[in-house]
Amino acid sequence: MTDLILDMPRKWQLYDRVRGVALSKDRFQFIFKYERDLLDVLHRGPHTSNMWSIVLERWVERPPADYLKFLYVWVQMRNIPVNHYTPEAIHDLGKFAGEVVEVPFDPEKAQTKDYVRVLVKFDVSRPLRRAKKVTIPGGEEVNILYDYERLQKRCYTCQRLTHEQEVCPFGSLSTLKGVGRDREALGNSKIEVVPSMDINDPLFGLVPYKLMGIDNLSGKPKIAEEVLDNMRIYIRSADGSEKMAREERVKKSLKELEDDSLGQKTFLRLESPPILSNFLDKGKGVVFDFNAKDDRIQPSEKLMASAIKTGTRVLNSGKVLSQMERKEEPAESVQSVFIQEGSTGYSIGFNETSASGTTLKKTYKRRRPGTFTRKANGKGIAKGSTKPGKNVGEGMISETKRKADDDVEPSQSSARFKKPLVVPIEGPPNI
Repeated sequence: MTDLILDMPRKWQLYDRVRGVALSKDRFQFIFKYERDLLDVLHRGPHTSNMWSIVLERWVERPPADYLKFLYVWVQMRNIPVNHYTPEAIHDLGKFAGEVVEVPFDPEKAQTKDYVRVLVKFDVSRPLRRAKKVTIPGGEEVNILYDYERLQKRCYTCQRLTHEQEVCPFGSLSTLKGVGRDREALGNSKIEVVPSMDINDPLFGLVPYKLMGIDNLSGKPKIAEEVLDNMRIYIRSADGSEKMAREERVKKSLKELEDDSLGQKTFLRLESPPILSNFLDKGKGVVFDFNAKDDRIQPSEKLMASAIKTGTRVLNSGKVLSQMERKEEPAESVQSVFIQEGSTGYSIGFNETSASGTTLKKTYKRRRPGTFTRKANGKGIAKGSTKPGKNVGEGMISETKRKADDDVEPSQSSARFKKPLVVPIEGPPNI
C-alpha cells in the first residue's frame, strides 16, 4: 500500500496535485486538488500498481452495494466469422466477457486488424473468460478468443484478478480438472433456479421461460419490475376480446425480444444501449497510423532556379539586401557593402542624387595606426629643424613646420583637460 500511495501520483504525472491516504491493507483514497485531474484519471482506463489491476471510482458519501466491484476494460475478440461483422453480433459476443458499454464499429473503414474491440463493464469477482465456442448457422462450431487490454497479473488457475496462483482458494488446476471430470461422469450440470409466476397473475403463461429469473451477467432481473407492472396494468384495463388481443400483443412482443439481446437490455431492463462509435482505436492512447500519411513527394525546385527566382522577386519589390562581408580584405578596412535595388529604396550611408537616380557615395576611412601601437610609441619628441629660416621683421619663418622641443601642455579650453572650478571644502567660487 505504501508503494501504491507514493507511485500512482508519479504515473499520473500529478505529483503535488494529489494526496493519497491508506485506509486499509487493500483500500485507499486519493484526494485531488482539481476536479479535472480526477476526471482525467478515471477516463484513462484500467490502472495497475506493481502489475496488479486496481479499481478506481469516485467517492460518494453513501456507496452503493456494487461500489468498487466493476472495472471498465477494452476486450479484443478474434476468430469472428466473416458473415458476423455486425454491431449486433459483436455486442452479443462481447457479453461473454462482461456488460458491453461501447462498440467501436465503422462499416465505411477497412478492417486492418484481425480482431474487433468492445468496452465492457467487468466484475472483478468473476474470472476472465478466455474463449467461447459458438455454433453458427449450419452447425459449425467456432472458437472465439478474448484478450483483455492493459490487464497484466492474474491467477492462472481460476483466471481471477484478486490473488496469485500459489494462494488460489479454488485449489490447484489439477484439482479443478478432476472436479470437472467427476461432474461430467455424474452428468451434473449447473441448474438455474427460475421463479414461477402465480396462476392469478395476468402475465401467467405469457412470459417466455428464457426471460424469467435473474441475469447471470448483471445480477439483475431479466425483466425489470417496472416493466412487468406496466404490462399487468395494460392487460387489466381491458375486458373481453380486447383483453385477449392485448395478451396476444404482449406475448408476441416478448417472443420477438427472446433472442434480441439489445432489445432486452433497452426495453425489458430499461438500461442504456451500448454506444456505437467509429473511433476504432479508442482507449489505446497515442496510436501512430502511417496509412493516413500522404506518400506523394512534392517535386523540389533546383537550387539555382530557386535562387534566381528569389532574386527576381527582391528586385521587383525594391528592397535592399546586404551581402556577406568579404574576408580577403584587411580587418581594419572591412565594410558592409549594400546593393541599391531602386531609387526609392533605403540604404545606409551617404547618397548623391544624379540624373540616373540615387547612388551610394564612396566613403574613405582614415588610415591611422591602432590604439595599441600609438600607446606603445608614446609621445615622440620633435626634433629641431636644420634648415635655415628667413627673418621677417621680429619673427623668423622656416621652410618646415615648427615643432616644440618639449611637450606642450594641452589647451585649457579642451573639455577633456578642463579642471573643475568648484572647491569641495570652500564651496563654489563667486563668478
